[in-house]
Amino acid sequence: MRPLVINKFLRSTASAVITAVLLTLTAPGAAIVRAQDIQPENYTLTQDDETFLRNIEKDTVQYFLRYSDVETGLTRDSSKPGSPASVAATGFSLASLAIAAEHGWISKKEAASRIERTLITLKNRAEHKNGFFYHFLDPKTAKRTWRSEASSVDTAICVAGALLAAQYFKGTQIEILAHQIYKRINWAWMLNGSDFVCMGWTPEGGFLPYYWDVYSEHIIIQALAIGSTSYPIPARLWERWMRHEENYNGYMIVFAPSGSLFTYQMAQAFIDFQNLHDDGINYSVNSRDATLANRLFCINNMDKYAGYSEKTWGLTACVGPNGYKAYGAKPGNALHDGTIAPYGSASSLPFTPKESLEVLRYLYGSYKEKLYGRYGFLDSFNLDKNWWADEYLGIDQGLTVLAIENTLGREVWKKFMELECIQRWIELARLNKKNNHPA
Repeated sequence: MRPLVINKFLRSTASAVITAVLLTLTAPGAAIVRAQDIQPENYTLTQDDETFLRNIEKDTVQYFLRYSDVETGLTRDSSKPGSPASVAATGFSLASLAIAAEHGWISKKEAASRIERTLITLKNRAEHKNGFFYHFLDPKTAKRTWRSEASSVDTAICVAGALLAAQYFKGTQIEILAHQIYKRINWAWMLNGSDFVCMGWTPEGGFLPYYWDVYSEHIIIQALAIGSTSYPIPARLWERWMRHEENYNGYMIVFAPSGSLFTYQMAQAFIDFQNLHDDGINYSVNSRDATLANRLFCINNMDKYAGYSEKTWGLTACVGPNGYKAYGAKPGNALHDGTIAPYGSASSLPFTPKESLEVLRYLYGSYKEKLYGRYGFLDSFNLDKNWWADEYLGIDQGLTVLAIENTLGREVWKKFMELECIQRWIELARLNKKNNHPA
């Protein structure tokens, strides 16, 4: 994740969430649309839908071919000149290259060469602390840059991408390297003696004073940390983080503090929660409802922003007119200013295929010249301010690729769920049992 997203979460502690006033932002007297007024429909993708999505996926993959260093394989955080590499973007690159080879968009030989080169960099050259990579690295030297933290969530995303790539290249050096990088991570160290995984560590200040203690994208950390055989965290810690629930006009959601769509998508780009139950919570259903609530929030605020409608929604962390912000909807802090990110709806495709497709087709048909380029959809736009992003972000590109792949074939979910560490986490956290209480 990018720095301002982290800062947003740092300010959104559990106590802040409890005391937040979670009211809709609809103007007084305006008619409020509720969940029962807009029910999701079962939708079967047509051949035209599949072709449309596959073309977007193919275009989006090109970002990782263009913005990954030819020697180190590290992927730039942004397409902006001078951008550092992001370890999370690099993880998505590893996954995307494997997917691209599967579809014949690049040869398997080229994909394997690129992936192996990147894994060698991550194992032997990339700066890390106890296996946790620094959030931002110099793409040429793999050294820490921007005084960034050794990041728990960005490392988890990077490793998830590496392990997924390994599933496409079983029995090769890629599989060996990916698991060596994973086994090196001392997840228990990042607890810092607490019951929660710390967000990060810096040489200058030690552990950050912020922990993953509420529902968010940190589920991917928990899965990899509990499933580890080298430096695991206790399975009982799965129960410790808080699952705050809030109702938004008919949708009862276990929500993340920011209300950003990506918090419901990031872990589930890899993990298939459809048949997993967390003491009565199904996070796949929860992400569907959070997405529909995000859409509903935009519909209920159409009177405030010209860019909001049933065909233009998707409030999530992205670049905006005034920089990168953790935009979101209710439930949560609901920071918003009319900025929409196409990847918000694209990454929601596995949960809301009909509604997400409607957005993507409308944006492509109405704003293609300003919003769609060589690498797919640009990051964001704001109609009220006539502002259009001129950059792509690696993590947003990666989420789009994996979401489309899961929508069209579930192949990412299938391969990732077969990992022994993921099966171990499921068993230890008792997610395949109705009443799970980890020991």
